Amino acid sequence: MNVKILVAAHKPYKMPSDRQLYLPMYVGKTLHQNEIDGYTGDDTGNNISDKNGTFNELTAIYWAWKNLDADAIGLDHYRRYMSLSRKKDINTALSQDQVARLFEDHDIILPKKRNYFIQTNYDHYVHAHHKEPLDDTAQIIKEKYPDYIPSYNKVMQRKSAHMFNMFLMKRDKFNEYCEWMFDILFELESRTSVVNYSQYEQRVYGFVSELLLDVWLDKNSYDYVEVNFVHMESQHWIKKGFSFLLRALEKPKK
Repeated sequence: MNVKILVAAHKPYKMPSDRQLYLPMYVGKTLHQNEIDGYTGDDTGNNISDKNGTFNELTAIYWAWKNLDADAIGLDHYRRYMSLSRKKDINTALSQDQVARLFEDHDIILPKKRNYFIQTNYDHYVHAHHKEPLDDTAQIIKEKYPDYIPSYNKVMQRKSAHMFNMFLMKRDKFNEYCEWMFDILFELESRTSVVNYSQYEQRVYGFVSELLLDVWLDKNSYDYVEVNFVHMESQHWIKKGFSFLLRALEKPKK
């Protein structure tokens, strides 16, 4: 099986040594107009590289959907990997043999869910980001995919989610998910103005998409297997926890 795991990056960084499995992707290359040796740009063929400022790592996923010939496709980040180990070592990222074994019984591989404990997914989102785009997403799903609304509501009320747009799927599932997700996001883009958003908040379509994955999985009752999520750098948990509590106490963003 020809499996490709894209590694989204915007700068030179240490990459997994197995270049048959891992494909370093220079995301937003159209916006930067420089080269990174050994990286594939997301600006060739049918692409949305110029939307990287608002779609984030989804420009790599879109590029793979439209241009990459592989039996299974996934995404990691240059600092975040799926692994069977918990060790902060890039050499512990999933190997070809491990992927093959996992695919014997499953079509989808995901990192373990991120838990919010005291907040639902909806509450966490609207305290961290602008509320309107997520509410508009619900309206778009209601209009275009009404049978997904029960799953959307269910996922929004959960207190955990598969985040970071990280996954590995066999090709048929990957194509199906991309067609559904990008149809919703492009419609959302047509209804949203990010002019007054901060540079960080302009990444809105990437943020929204993180919650769409579980909606799609729930609606279709697709089976998946979870593996460890390993962040290669220190995550400053005390600082993050304090920020999380502060956001939870603030009013939701408009």
